[in-house]
This record gives sequence, C-alpha cells and structure tokens, in this order.
Amino acid sequence: MTLEEIKEKLKKNIKPERYIHSINVMNTASDLAGYYSVDKRKAEVAGILHDCARDFQKENMYELCREFGIEIDEIKKRQPELLHGPVGAYIAEADYGIKDEAILEAIRVHTTGKENMSMLEKIIFISDYIEPGRKFPGVNNIREWALKDIDRAMVFAFDSTIRYVLEKGTLLHPDTVSARNYIIMHSVRWHRSPD
Repeated sequence: MTLEEIKEKLKKNIKPERYIHSINVMNTASDLAGYYSVDKRKAEVAGILHDCARDFQKENMYELCREFGIEIDEIKKRQPELLHGPVGAYIAEADYGIKDEAILEAIRVHTTGKENMSMLEKIIFISDYIEPGRKFPGVNNIREWALKDIDRAMVFAFDSTIRYVLEKGTLLHPDTVSARNYIIMHSVRWHRSPD
C-alpha cells in the first residue's frame, strides 16, 4: 500500500481532527527522520498510522486485545486509552498491510514509551508530543530540543507527562518511568527544565 493509499483509507476510519493530527505527526516525524538519518518512509508510515486505533470504543479495544492476544496490565485496564498503541500496531498490520516490525513497534509504544527505544520510536513519540497542533506551556522549548538532542526532548516530554498525570491524580504507567530513567542513565549528561 502506498503512503497516499494509507492516507485515503485512514481518512475514512478516524475522526477529521484525528486525521489532521496524524498528518501533522507524519510531517514532523519526516522532518526529524531527515535530521537524525532515519528512513523517512518508515517515519511517515508510523507517523500517519500511530493513532489508527485511537477512536475505537473501549469495549471494541478490549475485544481486539483478546483477538490479537495483547496482554492488558492493570493500569491499561483502568486507562484503556493507553491500549490504542498496541492495538494500533495490529490494525496497521492487519488493515494496512504494514509488515515492518520497526514501524509496528514505533506505533505500539508511542503512548507510554519503553526502555531502550530505537531512534524511530523516539521520533514517533516526540512527534506526537510536539506536532504543530499541540499547544501547551513549554512545547516550543521541547520542539527546539527535538532538533538539538532528541533524548533531552524525550526526558522533558516524559517529565511534563508525569507532572500532568500526578496533577490529575491518575495512574502513571511504569513503562513511562522506565523509558525516562533509561534515557537519563544512558544518554542525557545533564537534565534541567526547558522553562
């Protein structure tokens, strides 16, 4: 399936505002892929499809997890919106014919992150976070860091997410903590707020 065919099919399957977001993520991912010498087509495909399951109803999400054999941990059970990454990877393969495991894994982990993320996974995660439609305090600083040091941008994004989750009083997924800690232990020499 060509990228144009993927876009046409996706446009029919997600909400219009989600489609605009997906286009923004695809374009941001394409730019970052060029900057970090990552395969642009992989970044574009992962970017356009990262939210292909985001508009599914909770009950449908659970049913697809059973069908695809996706394990639902206690936190994802209580916060089913986190399942759209893992389910989206299976939908990308089943409905859009994506067989490239690097693309599928980038879609799978874009909601929480994980330890030892590949550059493509980091690009999709941070592109989802900083695409031009995102408006929140500090986003411009994270956009700047994404072009200087993607690991540092990732840590700022994780910190912002963790603060948001704590302020809401909801559950923090351990994969997010593991992803943040891994980068700090292995990549970032120093850490400070972008504000």
